[in-house]
Amino acid sequence: MTDLPVRWAEARLDELADVRLGRQRSPKNHSGSRMRPYLRAANVTWKGLDLRDVKEMNFSEHESDVYELRLGDVLVAEASGSASEVGKPALWKGEIEGCCFQNTLVRVRSRGALLKYLHYFLLAEARSGRLGDAAPGVGIHHIGAARLSAWSVPVAPLNEQRRIVAAIEEQFSRLDAAEQLLRRATARTPPLRGAVYSVGTSGEWPTESLGELLREPLRNGHSAKASRTGDVRTLTLTAVTRGEFTDENTKLTGADPARIANLWLEPGDVLIERSNTPELVGTAALYRGGDRWAIFPDLLIRVRVAEKLLPEFLAIVLKSRPIRRYFQTSAQGIAGSMPKIDQGTVARVEVPVPPLEEQRRIVNEVEQQLSLIDAMHRAIEAAKRRSAALRRSILERAFRGELVPQDPADEPASAFLERIAAERAMALSSRRGNSA
Repeated sequence: MTDLPVRWAEARLDELADVRLGRQRSPKNHSGSRMRPYLRAANVTWKGLDLRDVKEMNFSEHESDVYELRLGDVLVAEASGSASEVGKPALWKGEIEGCCFQNTLVRVRSRGALLKYLHYFLLAEARSGRLGDAAPGVGIHHIGAARLSAWSVPVAPLNEQRRIVAAIEEQFSRLDAAEQLLRRATARTPPLRGAVYSVGTSGEWPTESLGELLREPLRNGHSAKASRTGDVRTLTLTAVTRGEFTDENTKLTGADPARIANLWLEPGDVLIERSNTPELVGTAALYRGGDRWAIFPDLLIRVRVAEKLLPEFLAIVLKSRPIRRYFQTSAQGIAGSMPKIDQGTVARVEVPVPPLEEQRRIVNEVEQQLSLIDAMHRAIEAAKRRSAALRRSILERAFRGELVPQDPADEPASAFLERIAAERAMALSSRRGNSA
């Protein structure tokens, strides 16, 4: 630990708090006469506790006394498949009466340090990745109660702890307000895109069914199994859903060359998802890449249009609200399966056919507006990243003693720690006396 400010001290976490691993889950406790709600790692998020899915198991009277949560307990995620998720803490505010906790969580119960001070310190350690870096494991990473107990804590004087917590919460509240505005701005981008795409269907032009505008028949793709030794790059649905034709949105397969000879993508191909979730079925995207880069899977329908229709214009039309609704309402499927559309549904789409020059004008206008929306989206995402970095910086400064000024009148942290140790020793002595 770096040099601490004057009047600060360093202590193990278990000198400041009782650190306990939760109760192990066992089949024998799935039922019983003393069923109690309990929290597990899935209930702890970076935003706090998510109590929408709280399980129950049987606790004996003694176990209830040991594992029941109290107001101000800090719950720490003990394990995760991702090291970056290990150690994220949440403060218990008494939301569920009689609630206990499972052994995927460690409970930190303060012996005298300010509750929120410990919570924010653990949040700083988790956000920085230090807790995750200390969590070994293959597949599942564990921090462990023993390792967490020995974790070194910079301890400010008690009055300064209060000032630190107040300063953190003041600055976080400002970031919360800013992030709320960013979320609202993010929510506006899909409707903006929808409005832009609707330009393609807003004119009073003659229409024709898409089937009459093809230069070759509609074609479903081919899905082969992924293969480490395969050399046929195949799109995934994600490529069309996101409109991102990159290597990351493909897989290599061992498809039969003879079977896929006519399935290689060409610039100007329009691809439509014939099966996906109810919201995404019928999603379309224009391929602008090179020849023979990849083939397309069976869940996509390829559209190649004749000269009277620009593929760029068709892609805009297919993304417009009327066409999206048409595909969604035409999709069929049994309950529990992804709804599907077929080539007939695609061929019956009524497409406006303005003169080619007008199509080019619309394409240019739409692309300009989309570029502005994309720039706005990038700016929003950059602002979100800056906000997250600011939160980490605020926490780091707080526990280096740089967030609030020190007050020479504050009682030194060493005296505070001595008092905690004395109270703990007295409590242990009292318990031994009672058990004698």
